[in-house]
Amino acid sequence: MTLFHFTGIKGSGMSSLAQILHDSNFNVQGSDVEKYFFTEDPLHERNITIYPFDEKNITEGMTVIAGNAFPDSHPEIAKAKELGVDVVRYHEFLGQYMKAFVSVAITGSHGKTSTTGLLAHVLSGDSPTSYLIGDGTGSGVQDSKYFVFEACEYKRHFLAYDPDYAIMTNIDFDHPDYFKDLEDVMEAFGQMAVQVKKAIIACGDDLHLQQIQANVPVVYYGFDEGNDFAAKNITKSANGSNFDVYVRNEFYHNFTIPLPGDHAILNALGVISLCHYEGIPVSTIEMRLASFAGVKRRFSIKEAQGKVIVDDYAHHPTEIKATIQSARQKYPDKEVIAIFQPHTFTRTAALLSQFAESLEAADHVYLCDIFSSAREVAGNLTIKDLIAKIQQAKHLELDHIDVLDAHGNAVYLFMGAGDIQKYMNVFTDHTEKEETA
Repeated sequence: MTLFHFTGIKGSGMSSLAQILHDSNFNVQGSDVEKYFFTEDPLHERNITIYPFDEKNITEGMTVIAGNAFPDSHPEIAKAKELGVDVVRYHEFLGQYMKAFVSVAITGSHGKTSTTGLLAHVLSGDSPTSYLIGDGTGSGVQDSKYFVFEACEYKRHFLAYDPDYAIMTNIDFDHPDYFKDLEDVMEAFGQMAVQVKKAIIACGDDLHLQQIQANVPVVYYGFDEGNDFAAKNITKSANGSNFDVYVRNEFYHNFTIPLPGDHAILNALGVISLCHYEGIPVSTIEMRLASFAGVKRRFSIKEAQGKVIVDDYAHHPTEIKATIQSARQKYPDKEVIAIFQPHTFTRTAALLSQFAESLEAADHVYLCDIFSSAREVAGNLTIKDLIAKIQQAKHLELDHIDVLDAHGNAVYLFMGAGDIQKYMNVFTDHTEKEETA
C-alpha cells in the first residue's frame, strides 16, 4: 500500500487531508516545524507520525503531498525529485481525490470554514459524508456519497478543482500579497465558476457575486426578498437565531441555529439551498442545523471567573465586524474588548483604514504586534500605524497581559490568524489563577 508523506502536515488543509486518508485506511505520515499548532491535535489522536523537516524522511516508493507554503527547493521536495518519488501539490491531489464523490466546494473570501463545517454536519445526517474543513478537521467516512471541502482562492489554488457544486459566500479584496485588486479576485472567482458541473449556490446579497457567470444554474440566497432562498421574520437572542425560509417567495420552513450573527444566518441559508437542491428531507436539515456546535477557532467560547474569552480566526475587517456583532447579540449586557493581532504586513497595509473602522465597533481595543509568518517576515509598517488610527487603541504586550483585568467581566475577543492564541492562553491562565487564589 502506498505511503503518503505530507510535507507541512500541520497546515490546516494538509492536516485535514492527512486525516481523511488515514481514516480511509491509507498509510500516512508527515513532517513540519516543531512549534505547536492546534491543527496537529487530531493527527496525534490518530497516531499519525509527525517528523521534523528532514530530507532523510523521504524514501523510495512513497508519495509526497507537498504543502503549498513550501517551494520546490525545500529539502524534502528536492530530495523526492532526486529519488524520482512522486510529488503532488496539496490542491492538485485534492482535485483528483474528490472525483469519486458528489463534491461540494465551499469558497468565498469569508465564511468558508464555518459553512463547510455546517454543511458537513447537515449532510452527515442524511448520507455518509467525508469532509475537509479549514480548521484542521478532516474525516474519511466509508462508502461516502458526499465530499464537502473548503476551497481557498489564494494563488488561485481552487482552479485545481472541478466540483459538482460550489457554495460561494462572498467576494472581497484579500491576500494583497497575491491579488492585485478586487477585480483580480473577481476574475479568479469567475474562472472557478465555469468549472462547476451541476450548480452554484451564491449569496445574492453580495453585489460581486451577482456578476458571476457560469455554465450551470446559479441559485441565490440571502436576506433580500429577490433571492431564490430568502430569510424572513428573523428573531435573535443570546442563544442564536430563528427565521423563516422562503423559496422563490413561497414559504418553505422555519429553522433555528444556535450561533449568533447575521453571517451565521447566511451560512445556514447557503447550506439549506444546497440541501434543498439535493433533495435532503427538511426534517433532517432542521434537526442538524439546530444541533451544530460550530468549528474550531470560530467564536469558540471559554468562561473563567465571570470573563467570557472568545477565540476567533477573524483576520480581515469584514470578519472582525461579524465577530463583534456576534458578541453583541450573544452578550448584550457586557462590554466587548477586542484583542487583535494583524496577519501579514501586506494585508495590514492594504486594509489599514478598514481595520481601524471595524475595530472601533468594540468598546476597547488592544493590538498585538503584526504576525510575521513564513510568507512575510517583515514589512514597511508596524502596529503603531494601526494604533494611530484608532482613538482608544492600546499596544498589548504578552508580559503585560494583566492590563486587561481593568475591564472585569467583559467579553474578550482574541482575533487573528497568527499566534494570537498565545496571548489568549496567557490571559486565560492568569484569570484562572486569580480565580483559585
